Amino acid sequence: MIREIFSRALRRLLPAGLLLLALCAHADSLEYTVVLDAPSHLKDVLEKNLDLYRWRDNPRLDAGQLQRLYRQAPEQIRTLVATEGFYTPTITSEITQQGQAWRIRFTVVPGAPALVSIVDLKLEGAVAGRPKAAELRNSWTLQPGQVFRHAQWEAAKNALLRQLLLERYPRARLTQTRAAVDPLAHTVALTVVADSGPEIRFGTLEIDGLQRYPGTIVSRLSNIKPGDPYNEAALLELQARLLDSGYFSRVDVGAEFEAQPEDTTAPVRVAVTENKRKKSGVGLGYSTNTGNRAKLIYEDLNFLDRELKLKSALTLETKKQSASADIYLPLTQQGIQYSVGLSYVRSDIEGELSKVSSIAAKRAWGKPTLERSLTLEYLREQREINGSPVRRSQSLPLTYGATWRDVDNLLFPTAGSIIHAQVGGAVGGLLTDQSFVRGSARVVHYSRMGDKGIVVLRGELGALASRSKDGVPDTTLFRAGGDQSVRGYAYQSLGVAQGTATVGGRYLAVGSAEFQHWFLPQWGAALFADAGNAADTVAELKPKAGYGVGARWRSPVGPINLDLAYGQAEHKVRMHFSLGVTF
Repeated sequence: MIREIFSRALRRLLPAGLLLLALCAHADSLEYTVVLDAPSHLKDVLEKNLDLYRWRDNPRLDAGQLQRLYRQAPEQIRTLVATEGFYTPTITSEITQQGQAWRIRFTVVPGAPALVSIVDLKLEGAVAGRPKAAELRNSWTLQPGQVFRHAQWEAAKNALLRQLLLERYPRARLTQTRAAVDPLAHTVALTVVADSGPEIRFGTLEIDGLQRYPGTIVSRLSNIKPGDPYNEAALLELQARLLDSGYFSRVDVGAEFEAQPEDTTAPVRVAVTENKRKKSGVGLGYSTNTGNRAKLIYEDLNFLDRELKLKSALTLETKKQSASADIYLPLTQQGIQYSVGLSYVRSDIEGELSKVSSIAAKRAWGKPTLERSLTLEYLREQREINGSPVRRSQSLPLTYGATWRDVDNLLFPTAGSIIHAQVGGAVGGLLTDQSFVRGSARVVHYSRMGDKGIVVLRGELGALASRSKDGVPDTTLFRAGGDQSVRGYAYQSLGVAQGTATVGGRYLAVGSAEFQHWFLPQWGAALFADAGNAADTVAELKPKAGYGVGARWRSPVGPINLDLAYGQAEHKVRMHFSLGVTF
């Protein structure tokens, strides 16, 4: 009985006791403010590094510790402003107590900055007396007359060493660095001695990890030859090429330096982890453009044991079905990729039923920042509109395409631009029913707005010149509407009206403006407005508008976009879903 009464009392008193402890802890916490009178560029440095600021929210800080931090602060201030080039600051301080709170004030007058007076840069080793030595001296960034700042001093030394390490001299080191400060004269004399060591050249290519594929796959992609001067960029380029080839899941490329300093040859060592030679897969999905989707893929990375790649796919969608097979030849040492392919596409969109068979040969080259391609394609097309008689055509167009990417991040761009342009055509009589010339361009520009905002501007133009649209492949005509075009309208529903169907036009113009606010690192919201159309004449290009709101998620495979858009011309709200960045 007594135990039960004691237990009940304990349960009732425990919350009150915890509250009392919390109040006591709050009462013991020290409240103080720090007022700092200093130039703005120094104030930022002090606020980020002074212990008085870093301890301000610590509940364990008591009055004695505060006094100790206050006494230590002037010396900390002197050290911090010295990193910005001020060695004779005048510092005054005061501390007062107002009730339970403390008020601390510092006034910092930095004085005259210390300027670089002399730069004594000595280069030793194999680089001495060579043109590279003059280049290194000219590229030294911390010159006489400049304010001596610690961060710039470290950056200048690192940049000097980095230039040596990148090319020819991977054993380079800084043997002496000194900054002699004269606080009375407000000057700093700099001394730097760099020893390049011997000039290193590449040796033979050594490969580890190959089991499924021949060594020629690696050697063919390498631009490094025995005897070439050491170059770190060449190693990184080889690593990127091998990863992009698709044969390997992991690639490590490096040069092996012998322990003896007289050895000036470094073998190139490549260690790889191979991908499986054959791969097949099944995928299910949904697109707001083309409906339900089922996809079957099959790949062989060493087709016919000839170092050829085979990539094939069968895709079944509500509005479109396709089958394709492409064979890629080995990438050349110049980075050129040749391929040939077959495809068949059947689509039933906006009242137009089309069946297109093609065979194509393609030459692609370049880097992610600038990709180019030249494609020769033979097309046979069958079109049927609203049950009208079937029309057949053939064409042999040659098309040149280029994509420029100048963005801060290829997967999740927040600043910069992407431009994709194509120009091509076909000549009548040469496996072609109707001559035509076609050009198109698409631009997406990203710019930051504040810390969490991104503005995305998009524009697209297209034009086709021909005597008649009869005989021109439908794939070369233009339509608008859908996830990556004018949101608020069905996929390719904006174009030329032909009865109750919508077909492609000769001209295209689309524009879009979008503001994204990223309230969390991975999650954001968007407001957008799109406008555009396709028509057979420029005068008929009357834009149709769509606008709405959306959600954004930075997923591991790329940005995922979910939009609700209102099509002003149709007075309807549509949902749009897309994955990835356009292009």
